[in-house]
Amino acid sequence: MSLTVNLYYTGQNGSAKAFMQEMEQSGIAAKIRQEEGNLRYDYFLPANDPETVLLIDSWENQAAIDKHHASSMMQDLAKLREKYDLHMHVERFTSLDDNPADEKFIRK
Repeated sequence: MSLTVNLYYTGQNGSAKAFMQEMEQSGIAAKIRQEEGNLRYDYFLPANDPETVLLIDSWENQAAIDKHHASSMMQDLAKLREKYDLHMHVERFTSLDDNPADEKFIRK
């Protein structure tokens, strides 16, 4: 069962977008994408909120995300969050096995 975490980073005066750009330009985001068990690590800009950045972060299982949380990269992340004075809202989802009943609603 995979896990997906939506992290909404909110700041002021463009700080969330600057955080996202520093994560990408510094290589931290690329390193996280290369971690064992990472399935997705992508940033998005909500159309209706210019002061928020959405991170969709997916992992193969709880063990993989626990290992990520124990890594030294988390200290780097925490420093950047403080630097940009970001506040967070988090949503967590777990995958279900494919449900054939849902197939009729999915356009591929």
